[in-house]
Amino acid sequence: MNFELARFNMIEQQIRPWDVLDQAVLQLLATVKREDFVPLAYKQVAFTDMEIPLQTGSKNGLSMLAPKVEARMLQDLAIHKHEKVLEIGTGSGYMAALLAHKAQRVISLEINEAQAQTARANLQKAGIHNCEVRVADGSKVDLSVDGPFDVIVLSGSVASVPDSLKALLKPGGRLAAIVGNEPVMCATFITKAADGSNVTTQPWDTLAPRLLGFADTPKFNF
Repeated sequence: MNFELARFNMIEQQIRPWDVLDQAVLQLLATVKREDFVPLAYKQVAFTDMEIPLQTGSKNGLSMLAPKVEARMLQDLAIHKHEKVLEIGTGSGYMAALLAHKAQRVISLEINEAQAQTARANLQKAGIHNCEVRVADGSKVDLSVDGPFDVIVLSGSVASVPDSLKALLKPGGRLAAIVGNEPVMCATFITKAADGSNVTTQPWDTLAPRLLGFADTPKFNF
């Protein structure tokens, strides 16, 4: 398989049409080798517009987000090189690698210990040294010692963003998550204003697998 051609086609046919036009982001997608972060069984579809399961035969729900979703979130967060980033849901480590290239430091939390080990190995192979992968449930862990953060990224969907995560943002900090329930979810960006209030925008719609550990919306029985 010609990975470079597949990467080029992913950027030109999936990423750009999704209004990802930031040249720095596009260059990063061309540089970080996505195929090195997918399981061997899925390497041939590493650049396909789909979520890729991370543990073959497992029903744990772990998967990589579609490339266009990762790219759009990265662009819209506008991360600067001096910033500290928290990611919830390391998965394969691919999004963590992209974040690490943009930021000064990344702390990435993965609820599944085996997957965290895989992500660490992937990041080391990619030469990423400013990202720390921890085994933790991002919905419950106390990060007050590590925070506050300039940027928080939830690499998966949630029914709602916990107040505990919003509280970890610095003034001017941004949080990105995919919020809602199938069939309607929205990319949700929360910015902490100087007065401590939160400003929320939902500029585009998408779907993503649920992040493990986060509470779901209660279902009503009629």
